[in-house]
Amino acid sequence: MANVINLTREIQSSVQQKLQSGSASNNDFWHHFNAALAQVAQAQVEAGSAAQAFESGKEVDVAKVMLAREKASLAFEATMQIRNKLLSAYKDIMSMPV
Repeated sequence: MANVINLTREIQSSVQQKLQSGSASNNDFWHHFNAALAQVAQAQVEAGSAAQAFESGKEVDVAKVMLAREKASLAFEATMQIRNKLLSAYKDIMSMPV
């Protein structure tokens, strides 16, 4: 969870700096967006690996498994909220009169 929060803060800071300097580009946005999605995917993989290790009987701390699953769940939910906001913004823009 801390990684997601830190990444969000880094992205916000970077975007604000780029906007203030006037050098924000489309590529910068997509680079940060793809990096965030990669971290969400990595959290999903880690949660799956931890759960599989626990289910196969390996000596794994149950708390770590639950934390990994909760982290992945939270990251996925945040991603879905961002998607919903982007979709809403797109619909608003498309419904503007010409």
